[in-house]
Amino acid sequence: MFDMTVASTAEYLKDLWPDELADVAFEVAAMPSELGETPAVDRWRVELKNRRVILYRLPIERLSRLHSYDEMHKRMMVESCVFRAVAELLGKDPWDLAPDRFRHL
Repeated sequence: MFDMTVASTAEYLKDLWPDELADVAFEVAAMPSELGETPAVDRWRVELKNRRVILYRLPIERLSRLHSYDEMHKRMMVESCVFRAVAELLGKDPWDLAPDRFRHL
């Protein structure tokens, strides 16, 4: 489920931002191979130079605090991490990546 959610969310964002994300590689790893600058465990890493986004499955799945631990909420957490990683890559706010997605008419 995790890999499929990352892939489908990445494809959704690539459809919205084709020029900006055309050459970006999305990967899934179990854990970061090294600690970051803070004591927190990274959920993702963005490599601007290599145009690469790496999502870390175990920290996202095990360290995220969900108010309801069901399939929908787990999927939403993974999607939000992909959105936040892509926003970091593009230098944008995550809410600006798909503003029409959240508008209810």
